Amino acid sequence: MRRFTRRQLLTVLSTTAAAGLLASCGGAQPTPTPAPSGGQATPTRAPAASPTAAAAASPTARAASPTVAATPTRSGPVTLKILQWSHFVPDYDKWFDQWVQQWGAKNNVQVVSDHINYADIPARAAAEVSAKSGHDLFAFGFPPSQYETEVVPLNDLIADLKKQYGDYYPLLERSCYNPKTDVWYSFMDFWAADPILYRKDLFDQVGKTPDTWQDILEAGRQLKQMGNPIGIGFSPEIDTGMAMRTIMWGFGTSIQDANGNIVINKPETIEALQFAKQLFQEAETEEVLAWDAASNNRLLVSGRGALILNAISAARTAEATYPDLAPKIAIAKTAAGPRDRKGSAHWYNCFVIWKFSPNVDVAKQFLKDLVAAYTDAFKASKFYNIPSFPKAVPDWQEQVKNDPKATPPDKYAVLATAPEWTVNVGWPGYMNAAEAEIFDRWIINDMFTKVATGKASPQDALAEAERQIQDIFKKWKDRGLI
Repeated sequence: MRRFTRRQLLTVLSTTAAAGLLASCGGAQPTPTPAPSGGQATPTRAPAASPTAAAAASPTARAASPTVAATPTRSGPVTLKILQWSHFVPDYDKWFDQWVQQWGAKNNVQVVSDHINYADIPARAAAEVSAKSGHDLFAFGFPPSQYETEVVPLNDLIADLKKQYGDYYPLLERSCYNPKTDVWYSFMDFWAADPILYRKDLFDQVGKTPDTWQDILEAGRQLKQMGNPIGIGFSPEIDTGMAMRTIMWGFGTSIQDANGNIVINKPETIEALQFAKQLFQEAETEEVLAWDAASNNRLLVSGRGALILNAISAARTAEATYPDLAPKIAIAKTAAGPRDRKGSAHWYNCFVIWKFSPNVDVAKQFLKDLVAAYTDAFKASKFYNIPSFPKAVPDWQEQVKNDPKATPPDKYAVLATAPEWTVNVGWPGYMNAAEAEIFDRWIINDMFTKVATGKASPQDALAEAERQIQDIFKKWKDRGLI
């Protein structure tokens, strides 16, 4: 696959959006080497033009490995090409590829299912759009707002699914729909929660639970002295981007309001920056300044880390690879700030159908049938894939309350509350191309890191971030997408 420099990739995205991306991390296959929350071996940063710039392809990442479903017998065979990431819970990919074979045979369609490292997604997307050729269905790990003009609107698909399954979680609409253009530009079959994973035994020793950000700070001061620091990144990577937004929301601030107006310049942002500085200086170590998307998971499974924010696949990795450590890891909802309790989803599995696809109707039918199979999909993902249409798996919130393979069996019960505190990256507004670019350029990450390390005052860091945010919003407004 052709590699893009950051400048080249930004140019491709800018051009395609004018005419007319994010990854995350989770669990891994059992391996003696601690995996990232996504489970791949330690990745390096990859230049990218969407929030997936958090990490580069791992040197050991597997290349796209197609699974061909069934050879059709009809005259003029239809071939449906699908590309998505290598799931952080490998059992899901096993299930998916087997299901794809069955679906292809039933529908007389040849299906090619490719899986690639999550960090390769943005570069591959840019290459396909530039070439006007590639896969019919392309799955991002982040709402691909910048590609709206390059994809087939899915308004009819959403309407059909809503008739069959009723209401969807608000996260689906806020992540995949543009109210400015009235276009559903992607379909998110599932999302993954981003709860707190923490060492319950260590928090018990200091008499705390990580229910609020203040609790985490107070516990972290003691735990750091014990040699067990808090593990929240302050670096140019995706987990930091999500964590800093979670802190902002808890303190009552955000980049935009519900109507898409820029509102970041207010006292609550200064308060959030001052708190984060305390957290870094009093409860963490300087290693978080150089973290990549794998680092928080490595810290947790090393036995040294006291707390991280991550998808449950990090806990599943521990269960498969570090059975003595796994029972000590507990899961909690996102921490409450002084004004709210909101956290970003960790993964947004957003399918798009490229405009150049010759199989639009077949691709839409595939997505409909995938939703219909979600009871099995949810189980195969080990509770990672939370369905966007809750009635697709009506009892999913009951299932998570009892996992016989987990210690304790109710370890994952908190996931049942995830729809209450999980929001989209652009919250309280809709996700849009400006928010995606802000995430990709690490503007919020940089603002928090400069304050935490004393390189800028909260006021100066905020002023600089606001100037960049205003320029980005203006650019995308001028293009008619927000």
